[in-house]
Amino acid sequence: MKRLLVICIFWFIAALGLSQGSVSGTFQNPVLHADYSDPDAIRVGADYYMIASSFNHVPGLPILHSTDLVNWNLIGYALQHLLPYEHFSKVQHGGGVWAPAIRFHKGEFYIFYPDPDFGIYMIKAKQITGAWSQPVLVEKGKGLIDPCPLWDDDGKLYLVHAFAGSRAGIKSLLVVKELSADGTRVIGDGKLVYDGHESDPTIEGPKFYKRKGWYYIFAPAGGVSTGWQTVLRSSSVYGPYERKVVMAQGNAPVNGPHQGAWINTITGEDWFLHFQDKDAFGRIVHLQPMSWKNNWPVIGTDVDGDGTGQPVAEYTMPNIGWSKKIPQKTDPQKNLPAKTNQQIAAFDHIIGLEWQWQANPKQHWAYIYQQKIRMYAADLPDSAKNYWNMPALLMQKFPSAEFSATTKLSLHSNTIGERAGLIIFGTDYASVYLENTATGIQVRKAVCLNADKGKPESVQVLKQLTIAAVYIKVAVDKNGYCDFYFSEDGVNFQPAEGRFLAKPGKWVGAKAGIYCSRAAFKNDAGYADFDWFIFKK
Repeated sequence: MKRLLVICIFWFIAALGLSQGSVSGTFQNPVLHADYSDPDAIRVGADYYMIASSFNHVPGLPILHSTDLVNWNLIGYALQHLLPYEHFSKVQHGGGVWAPAIRFHKGEFYIFYPDPDFGIYMIKAKQITGAWSQPVLVEKGKGLIDPCPLWDDDGKLYLVHAFAGSRAGIKSLLVVKELSADGTRVIGDGKLVYDGHESDPTIEGPKFYKRKGWYYIFAPAGGVSTGWQTVLRSSSVYGPYERKVVMAQGNAPVNGPHQGAWINTITGEDWFLHFQDKDAFGRIVHLQPMSWKNNWPVIGTDVDGDGTGQPVAEYTMPNIGWSKKIPQKTDPQKNLPAKTNQQIAAFDHIIGLEWQWQANPKQHWAYIYQQKIRMYAADLPDSAKNYWNMPALLMQKFPSAEFSATTKLSLHSNTIGERAGLIIFGTDYASVYLENTATGIQVRKAVCLNADKGKPESVQVLKQLTIAAVYIKVAVDKNGYCDFYFSEDGVNFQPAEGRFLAKPGKWVGAKAGIYCSRAAFKNDAGYADFDWFIFKK
């Protein structure tokens, strides 16, 4: 059998956006221990689709699929690059795609997403995997965020959205506007329907629904890591709206249960997907049971009967209208069956869906070549003091509460200063890598604290090599501490001195990935070959 280009071994399913219920007919939260921030989801027939924020990472707007609300597969992206193209050819930390909304209307999928610096966009497709239309700027403006559409019974289309204080200079407001029938433009200025300053500071992420003649706006408030889930209710689309807190942390260990989607199954059950901020591990996804009491939703378990639920740790699997037999673990690219409780994803002609760049990529940064990922040395931006603003980092989300990542690489350098390695990346980052130096190829470790503030790397030389190939491994524990190792034979690993504590990026969790770079432009770049990349729990 020919060598596989990239191998990702999963003792867990979450690494590619997968999760697994138990054989007892229950599931455990989180259903996705990976950074899928601001989830929104819909059911179309017997299929469930979820999207999430992707910020500055490319490709953007991840799309996940499930048949039971517990097991999720990453099946594609709605955006292959970000617009404006040149703007996002540079790293724009915290910019790009914020909380999106997905809906299915008259045979088409619609996604409305905000860019806090440019406005609200809409894309659509007849198939969930595309082709997706080019983004249409529905409304231009700074600080317009978190849009969600609602097609009313009379055919009119409305949009609710919030404001980002960092751009608009105001926050904690929700506005409803009418849209043109095709969803491409706003009609009028809209109306303020809720001011949350008094009861719901930083209310945002609204999702718009209608049930039994009532209009509902589900919106989290109180801050990402400390907040609660508010629901507003009115008999009129423009209000006035009543308010109720329908889920809060309570006695649960799940901090700030926040921002998500109401889903109804074929059998009539109601569920709610939301995220929890878990620092370096990102905004992980939970599934909560949902019920109705006096035409108000109750999310989670209402332990004291006051109508405000709290998150559950374990619960009965959703009744989806067919056998509750838990499906086998599957892979989104190859649909390979489970093997000895491991998950293998093989990519022999494409770079897999789990990888993202920090900005719109140049086509020569990486190719599949001879069953390997070949990365050509990319230039650091002229003003870069470290790798914080390096676009050519090819990275993945943290896939589990504890894991290791290992890669085998070889450096084929044309000039001194070219380097390639494995990186754990956030506002602080650490990397073990090969670098071409005046004395030959060296294994080095770099740690950069406060990278986002322009601080320099601290570098130590680990070993001088006689060959330009090495195995690099990092082990990440449940608290986010990282231990790096390297090996010349893939069997005997030497520790790289010093533990590193992973930190999140801007609005995103930490990431693990690979890169090949050079300090200055030359008319012919060297390259690094990555034989494989393995995640293991």
